[in-house]
Amino acid sequence: MDSRSELADFLRTRRNRLTPDQAGLPEDGRARRVPGLRRDEVARLAGVSTEYYTRLEQGRASNPSPEVLDAVSQALHLDASETEHLRDLLTRPNAATRRTPTGPQRVRPGLHLMLQTLQHVPAYVLGRRTDVLASNRLARAVLTDFDALPVPARNLARYYLLDPSARETVGDWERAAAETVGILRLEAGRRPHDRQLADLVGELMLRSPEFTTWWSDHRVLRCTHGAKLHHHPVVGDLDFVFESFPVPGDVDQTLYVYNVEPGSPTEEALRLLESWTAPALGGESVRSAPPAV
Repeated sequence: MDSRSELADFLRTRRNRLTPDQAGLPEDGRARRVPGLRRDEVARLAGVSTEYYTRLEQGRASNPSPEVLDAVSQALHLDASETEHLRDLLTRPNAATRRTPTGPQRVRPGLHLMLQTLQHVPAYVLGRRTDVLASNRLARAVLTDFDALPVPARNLARYYLLDPSARETVGDWERAAAETVGILRLEAGRRPHDRQLADLVGELMLRSPEFTTWWSDHRVLRCTHGAKLHHHPVVGDLDFVFESFPVPGDVDQTLYVYNVEPGSPTEEALRLLESWTAPALGGESVRSAPPAV
């Protein structure tokens, strides 16, 4: 992934979505050739010269100061995820960083125990590239049994975008899938030399027409909380409010918990689903995919 073109495309798409009125600029009477802001308008809002902003957008401005990045972020109305992505795109990893291998990801025993404790709601752990590293029984029942899939397919983005059943069981599938693409885009900015991530993006581009459209939008997202709707063929509609928690000690793992309102139809449905999927003779309620390589 060419960092200069990624930076240029990201800033251009952010400029194009923002109108002068939204940016608080008065009409100047000039004919507009672009759908959003011009470079000189962004430069004016950020308090830098048009020449400097042009070099910045083209990836030719060396070591912009934090003050300049904050000013550009404010001028373009970037949210926290977009500001983080901008900083990632402007950070050039050195040669040693590029050669640093990424080893297999493993979920430590204490986190497995936590998933067991959360036996009444779906919960799972995501790693790099949205790989599903571990999940509890209800997560496998509500989403899909990732353990039954080939190792490379145990990935949330592949599930949303390539598994036909996801379109039928995931409520507001288009929003959920697009948000997952935004998560991958954010990670791609942070890990531009991750070969496995590049391979995943290439596969999704070939096999999912929606992915190509959403990827070209350059939307980025850090999904910390929100609502999820799933339809289960046995117990019907399930409404969740999810929270995500970075795993202490491992910045590349995130715990997702799908909470439910006490006394709600979803809570009753989960009780039924939990009973229906309970192992006949006990056994593990949490399973983990083999370490990703």
